[in-house]
Amino acid sequence: MNVGVAHSEVNPNTRVMNSRGMWLTYVLGVGMLHIVLLSIPFFSVPVAWTLTNVIHNLGMYVFLHAVKGTPFETPDQGKARLLTHWEQLDYGVQFTSSRKFFTISPIILYFLASFYTKYDPTHFILNTTSLLTVLIPKLPQLHGVRIFGINKY
Repeated sequence: MNVGVAHSEVNPNTRVMNSRGMWLTYVLGVGMLHIVLLSIPFFSVPVAWTLTNVIHNLGMYVFLHAVKGTPFETPDQGKARLLTHWEQLDYGVQFTSSRKFFTISPIILYFLASFYTKYDPTHFILNTTSLLTVLIPKLPQLHGVRIFGINKY
């Protein structure tokens, strides 16, 4: 019995990315970030695309792969506090629709940024490094793995 818990999920972090309108809100948020960066007068189009990509991937890394635990009280005896949001997503089941969406979205943004920067070497290195920092932690082989003990506790 979950006394004092206002939700029916064991861990609401597991289903939040599948909620109605979440993907549309995510895409609109990235679009708004890009429009804001384009509206800054001294940013060229390639700089705005690279900044959109890097800021998006930095935010994705922090919120999905660095922050652990859950903001909700969960009756799981503290299991969720040791997992990142990505590891909690869809109860850890790999290759679900939400995991595929959040894996493909930085790749699409990377292709757009690379195209609009005309594959300039500086922008290309920044965009590729940024992409790899969010794609590598999403690999199924790295589920629950803490490299060099970073973010272990």
